[in-house]
Amino acid sequence: MSSEKPLSGRVAVVTGATRGIGFATALALGRAGAHVVATGRTQGGLEELDDAIKADGGSTTLAPFDLTDFDAIDRLGGALYERFGKLDILVGNAGVLGPLSPLGHVDPKDWDRAIAVNLTANWRLIRSLDPLLRASDAGRVVFLTSGAAHNDRAYWGPYAVTKAGLEALARSYAAETINHTPVRVNLVNPGPLATAMRARAMPGEDQATLRKPADLAPKILELCRPEWTETARLYDFPSDTLKSFRGPE
Repeated sequence: MSSEKPLSGRVAVVTGATRGIGFATALALGRAGAHVVATGRTQGGLEELDDAIKADGGSTTLAPFDLTDFDAIDRLGGALYERFGKLDILVGNAGVLGPLSPLGHVDPKDWDRAIAVNLTANWRLIRSLDPLLRASDAGRVVFLTSGAAHNDRAYWGPYAVTKAGLEALARSYAAETINHTPVRVNLVNPGPLATAMRARAMPGEDQATLRKPADLAPKILELCRPEWTETARLYDFPSDTLKSFRGPE
């Protein structure tokens, strides 16, 4: 393994890879030598990523589908097993903001989609990919969370609930894999970044004042390296601190 390509020979799945944090992270993983399996709903966005990674000498597999297509997630696991027999890295980045609305006014279909994309899809990814991550010599899992999971902010109910649920999911998976497996599970809180989701949530904000997804990507990359052995941690990008999320025994 060369210092220039520290992830050479490793296979990484990145969800929501067509733009923002997912795009920047997939690009960083590709530059580090990983074969990137990129999922997203937009074929054009995936093709743009493919071009960018290949321009740096990397390789990709494009998997265009909506994460609410849970059968597609199962098929992804089967395809990865047949082709690689393992998975080294999973970055669960894809998410939706959902409606910013009083809870009593949230349309049930919007609630269901937020739950499906932000929470259920990540469980389905674990369900499908866990055997492949255990087959790696150093399976690394990173889920993208939000400060909204802990902030009591009005009108952010669907997003906050799903991110809090995602954190509980990550805690459970970390506890299940901490002993006698090569899998390490961590969370990343990006904080305010210049993304399309942030622009929808904060329409009056000047995004020129915010850090970019490309600033965060190297930090996520570190958590994906085989040398990274911490698990059950939350990396908070705004404060550049690593926190334990393991609760009392």
